[in-house]
Amino acid sequence: MTGEFERRHGFPAGANEVRLADHADQAAARTLAQAGVIPADLGTFYDTIGDVTWADVGNSYFVDPAGDVLLRFKQYGPVDVSADRKAGGLVIGSNGGGLSYVASPGGVIYRTRTASLDEPELDRVADGLRQFLELLERSLTRFVANSEPGCL
Repeated sequence: MTGEFERRHGFPAGANEVRLADHADQAAARTLAQAGVIPADLGTFYDTIGDVTWADVGNSYFVDPAGDVLLRFKQYGPVDVSADRKAGGLVIGSNGGGLSYVASPGGVIYRTRTASLDEPELDRVADGLRQFLELLERSLTRFVANSEPGCL
């Protein structure tokens, strides 16, 4: 993606990487798992992947490091993801437009409609982490092929 980026867009590529997890990432994921607030597949993801930063794909896509997810959870608590406000989700990433991605306890991934997490309005974007990652992959593939922004 970055090889042709500057020629196609007229400026150098920013940070675009999938970083492998380190011990701090894995420890933060274990802490989230012990607290019972992280879906199992996300815990497995964070055991291998530290974070995803695609600054130049569409408006940008970010899957935050487990340490950031844990810190946000400790500071602000869970995000209400159900109509009865009983299910709390974790903010696991964002896009460059200020919208956040929230994983519910059951693994469903939502996107906020606005940048605010105070009484957020959410749209379901994926039934689980696997589908969410596949959407990210499609966004990257689409961007590489024709510089279109993607599907998230």
